[in-house]
Amino acid sequence: MFYTAEALTETIENGKEEKAKDLQKGQKIAFIATLVTLLLAVMKGAIGYVFDSRILTADAFHSGADFLAIFASWFGLWMAAKKKSARFPYGLYKAETLVSLIIGALIAWAGAELLQEGYYKLSSVTPPRAFPVLPVTASSISIIAAYFIAKKEKAVGMAINSQSLIANASESFLDIFTSMVVLTGILLAYARIPFIEGIIIILISLLILKLGIKNIWTSLLVLMDANLDPELQAEIEEKINNIYGVKGVSEVRIRQSGPLKMVECKIATSPSLSLYKAHELANMAEDFIMKNYKHIESVFIHVEPSRDKTIAAIIPVKDINGLDSIVHGHFGRAPYFIIVRLGTDNTEIEDFYYNEFIHEEKHAGIKVIKAVIKYKIDVLFTSRIGEISFYMLKNNFVDIYRADEGLSVKEIMERYRNNQIEQIVLPTHSAEEAQAGK
Repeated sequence: MFYTAEALTETIENGKEEKAKDLQKGQKIAFIATLVTLLLAVMKGAIGYVFDSRILTADAFHSGADFLAIFASWFGLWMAAKKKSARFPYGLYKAETLVSLIIGALIAWAGAELLQEGYYKLSSVTPPRAFPVLPVTASSISIIAAYFIAKKEKAVGMAINSQSLIANASESFLDIFTSMVVLTGILLAYARIPFIEGIIIILISLLILKLGIKNIWTSLLVLMDANLDPELQAEIEEKINNIYGVKGVSEVRIRQSGPLKMVECKIATSPSLSLYKAHELANMAEDFIMKNYKHIESVFIHVEPSRDKTIAAIIPVKDINGLDSIVHGHFGRAPYFIIVRLGTDNTEIEDFYYNEFIHEEKHAGIKVIKAVIKYKIDVLFTSRIGEISFYMLKNNFVDIYRADEGLSVKEIMERYRNNQIEQIVLPTHSAEEAQAGK
C-alpha cells in the first residue's frame, strides 16, 4: 500500500492535546501506584520490625525499591508535561532518565546490603514465636494490591505507550510472586524450617539487585542515545518508503527521551523536484509519523536527491507492441498504458495496463491514476492531459512531458534522453473541455 499526498492531507490539529491528556493519565496512575507502594512498604516495614519478621522486613525493602522506580516514572511523566523553554528547547523529558539512574544506584546498594544480611541469617536459628497473624495479613494485602496496581499500570501504559509504566507493570506482576514467596516463608519460618529466612532474604535481595542494575543499564543506554527499539526503526522506514514520492529511506534514528521518542531520518526523492515540493514531501513524512505514533514527540526529515538513475515512466498507447507501441493522443482515454523503467542506457518494460475506465462518463484519468499509482510513477509522457489529472499527478510528485501522438515509445525514450522533449507545466485543457471533447 502506498500513501499518496491526497491520503495524507489531514493535519495533526489535536496531536499535542492528545499527548498532554495521555501524559496526565500516566501521571495519575503512576502517582497512585507510587502512593500505594509507599504505604505497603511502610506497613510491611513496621509490622516486620515489631514482630521481628526479617522476611517481611526484606520484602519491605523490595517494595521500597519498587516505590523508587515507580516514583521515577511518575517524575518523568510530570516533567514531560512541563512546557519547553528557551533554556530547555527540547523539553525536560530526560529528567526521568537521570532520576532513574540515581535511583537504580540506590536500589542496587540496598540489594547488596540485604544480600549480606541474608547470608548471615543462614547460620541463625529462628526462636519459637506465636503465629504471625499481622505479617501474614500484610503479605496477603500486598499480593492483592500488587495485582490491581500491575493490571492498571499495564492497561494505561499500553493505552498511552508509556514504556516506563509498562516496565513497572511487569515489576508489579513479579511482586505478586515475590509476596507469595514471602507469605510462604513466613509460614515456614513459624514452623521452624532451617535456613528458610536466610534463603528467602537472599532471593529478595537478588531481585532488588536485578531491578537496580536494570535501571542503571537502561538509563545509561538512553543517555548514550542507544537504539532501544530496532523493530520500530524498521517499521518507520517501511512506512515512510511507502509514501508516494519517496524513493528511499536511510539513517532512521530513534532517540529515547524520558517517556517519549524523537526520530530523525533521510529520505531520497526525485532530483528534479523543486525545493517547495521537497519540503512538502518532508512535511508529509513528518505528519504521517506524528499522526500514527503518539509516543513520538518530534520528527526531523532531511531530504536529498535520489542517486538511483532509474525512473519509472508511464505512457498512454494505442496498442500493445512492446517499445514500438504508438502513443495515444489523450491520457485518460487511451486504451492501454505502458509502464517502463528508464535507465541511463536501457529501457525495460515493466508492465502493460488495460484502461478499464475508457468508457467512463467522467474522470477517467483520475481513476487511471488511482489504479496505476502502485507503480510509484516518476514521469508521464502524454500529448494531452486534463486539469484534474494534471494537478493530481503533480501533487504526487510526477513530472509530465509532452509526447507527440503517433510516435513510438522507443522514439519518445530517445528524445527524452537527448533532452528534446518539452515539459508540460500547465494542463493542456480544462476539465470542462475534456468532458465536451468526449
